[in-house]
Amino acid sequence: MKILGIETSCDETAVAIIDDEKNILANVLNSQIELHKKFGGVVPELAARGHIEVLDQLILQAMQEANLKFEEIDGFAATSGPGLIGGVIVGMMAAKTLASIYKKPFIAVNHLEAHALTARLTSDLEFPFLLLLISGGHCQILFARGVGDYEKLGETIDDALGEAFDKLAQMLDLPYPGGPSVEKLAVQGDENRFKFSRPLIDNLNKNHLCDFSFSGLKTAVRREIEKLIGENFSHLTSPKKVNEKDKADICASFQRVVCEIIVNRLENVLGGLVTVCGRPQGSPLQNDKFVGAGLVSARGQLPLRNIVIAGGVAANRYIFSHLKIWAQKKILELIAPPISLCTDNAAMVAWTGLERLRLGMKDGLDFKPRAKWGLENQG
Repeated sequence: MKILGIETSCDETAVAIIDDEKNILANVLNSQIELHKKFGGVVPELAARGHIEVLDQLILQAMQEANLKFEEIDGFAATSGPGLIGGVIVGMMAAKTLASIYKKPFIAVNHLEAHALTARLTSDLEFPFLLLLISGGHCQILFARGVGDYEKLGETIDDALGEAFDKLAQMLDLPYPGGPSVEKLAVQGDENRFKFSRPLIDNLNKNHLCDFSFSGLKTAVRREIEKLIGENFSHLTSPKKVNEKDKADICASFQRVVCEIIVNRLENVLGGLVTVCGRPQGSPLQNDKFVGAGLVSARGQLPLRNIVIAGGVAANRYIFSHLKIWAQKKILELIAPPISLCTDNAAMVAWTGLERLRLGMKDGLDFKPRAKWGLENQG
């Protein structure tokens, strides 16, 4: 079985072809970073137009790299949400058109599930597993039982983690995108210099024991910058007054606090505190038992031994290495895709399309694009 996948949900235009032996036959990508860099973030209208300009050529390039004819493709998959709706429409309509022309199945892929299942493409990962999804638009902890079967245990109540990295980079006048810039500079910094607050943790909020908040951390950083420069701060006028040593220390301290926050939330999940996170009565996890480091389901599922970290922020080696040390102490294995497959790409879309299609999950050509589409709601 061979699936062609298309990804256009944000600022990457990508096409990939994968077979059922986990071979990536083609994986091409056109980045729009240079297009959006001068705006300090993605401009939706420009992103959609950029996808239109290059997508046809990328599809032909992928077919040429894979040395295949369109008739040899068994299904066409595309990110159909969540994402910037203009871009989502571009990729989805291209996949639908190909599916219609060649009389092959169309598979509507949830962008979040594509990130979640990438680890199954690159490793021998079995269900169930705990998923930490951290990207520019999302920050969630989910329990993955199977393809299309996820339960959200916690999420951000304000900024996504990738968004927080971008905002920190803006404040420090670092290049876009913010995540790699902050990580690079943090290597030179003292991570213990600044004691930033940890929202929802320092002031314990029992209604959000498994949730994240990064807006307050951003505010704490801004206040430290104001102390350093001795005046009210605006990233539009003040960042050049922050010297390079201070910038490096801020980045390093920021990453340290982010790790502390993530570990605390995961500790709460493994500690069985999901029952107080606003979960409805009768929820499947209400009957689950936490035994040591492993979650053993009352329905006889295999013990939970794996934590998957996925999404663009999973490419941050500082965060990954610290979480790996923590997981080892819990007798758990932390699994992440290769860095090249952490950020948005079409290989993850094609693989998710393949996983779904071989289970008989396909979609009609009337499937509507979705700007919002929760991973726990695959209907």
